[in-house]
Amino acid sequence: QVQLMESGGGLVQPGGSLRLSCAAYGSILRINTMGWYRQTPGKERELVADIRSSGSTNYADFVKGRFTISRDNAKMVALQMNNLTPDDTAVYYCNAEITRMTWATYNYWGQGTQVTVSS
Repeated sequence: QVQLMESGGGLVQPGGSLRLSCAAYGSILRINTMGWYRQTPGKERELVADIRSSGSTNYADFVKGRFTISRDNAKMVALQMNNLTPDDTAVYYCNAEITRMTWATYNYWGQGTQVTVSS
């Protein structure tokens, strides 16, 4: 079995910073892409940023220049969020495309972590 464990959400004032972390556990041969999505009530889940095993990154336009995604190691991804605004309030989900020891590839999600930006 594979699990993604997230940490680092919480309440922050506008203009503040938070760092989200996600670690993958289980029978893993290779993690191809790791990323972060977010969702607010009544809206579809949307990509925030992702990073491939090569190190190449992809950001949504609404976070460019404010958020930075990084792979801390082969099984961990972090999202540094700076200059947060109330519009960034959402549940943030870790996502990973993982190749198992069986050589089958699956898409996994974390349980989500709440980020609230409010004064």
